[in-house]
Amino acid sequence: MSELFDRYKSSYSEVVEGSIRFSGLQHDFFLRAKAELLRCLIVEQDLRRGKAGVRALDVGCGVGSLHPHLADVFDLLDGCDVSEESLARASRENPRVAYSTCTTSRLPYPDGMFDLTFASCVVHHVPPTSWLDFFREMRRVVRRGGLGCIIEHNPYNPLTRMAVLRCPFDKGAVLLSARKAASLLEQAGFRDVYYEHFLLLPSARPLARKLECALAGLPLGAQYACVGRA
Repeated sequence: MSELFDRYKSSYSEVVEGSIRFSGLQHDFFLRAKAELLRCLIVEQDLRRGKAGVRALDVGCGVGSLHPHLADVFDLLDGCDVSEESLARASRENPRVAYSTCTTSRLPYPDGMFDLTFASCVVHHVPPTSWLDFFREMRRVVRRGGLGCIIEHNPYNPLTRMAVLRCPFDKGAVLLSARKAASLLEQAGFRDVYYEHFLLLPSARPLARKLECALAGLPLGAQYACVGRA
């Protein structure tokens, strides 16, 4: 896996853009939507702890393309990935983020270190036999009362499946449904688990966002977020 993503360290954004070009949208649109979802999650779930602020971990962060959009979301942000070369680029472009290489199934952090752990479009690259262990590690490094969040492709959205098929580093990827992600979060020890779908409409305008929120419970959006409390 590390060798696969090492090859795309310089061209990651271009490859993603190529896989979604048919949609008429740019990768940045999807990144902003994810950042806004995480921002709302912090507020809605009342995750702040006074002056200490919120410390989050991005599991499988790759080249850190999401991180410029998170500058005002978290007080402290860490990222880890199997690809050292991807992390080298991420460090150059996001000097305020603390990056660590993760080459084993155990995350390189102590228990309960973070208020939030999230993995954005990562789990479908993990072998299904390792999904539960992956979720358990995300739970281990979250403090009691903190959150775990999985953002993944919606396998029931035909345009999403087309984008995955067109993306060379998604070859062999196994998509999991929101219901499956929720089950895994619960098995890993998270509680109060829920999920919502988003990226149904190619617009960030208030009316489009309102409609998306109304339909979030239906498996229509291009992606979904599954959240649980530790």
